[in-house]
Amino acid sequence: MARTVQITFDAADPRALAAFWCEALGYVAQPPPDGFDDWEAAMASWGMSPDRFNAFAAIVDPDGVGPRIFVQQVPEGKTAKNRMHIDVGVDGQGDERVRNVRSHTQHLVSLGATVLQEMDEDGEFWIVLQDPEGNEFCVQ
Repeated sequence: MARTVQITFDAADPRALAAFWCEALGYVAQPPPDGFDDWEAAMASWGMSPDRFNAFAAIVDPDGVGPRIFVQQVPEGKTAKNRMHIDVGVDGQGDERVRNVRSHTQHLVSLGATVLQEMDEDGEFWIVLQDPEGNEFCVQ
């Protein structure tokens, strides 16, 4: 039996959060359905009013390997620590990997992420961050 995995985030601003995760993961915005030039045209054809055009966004792995990420608008903000989180891996070994972790972290900080702490335990190095809406994740 074939299985697919989708990861869903709740957000105040789905398009902005989806754009952040595109940068974090090397993903791209999911193309609109066939026959539509953009998502707004598709949503309008479904009867959605323009004030709902930011109700959701989806991003996909351009290589078709990783799971789809769906970001849906919710009225409430984040109030507690995530029970699960995404680990963003970088290439390299040893000191090179540490440099790559720090470099990618700085790029994500420039896009609105916040560093919570650096960890170096049992020969592993990673940095714990929050995305622009406060969801915890690690760059490792």
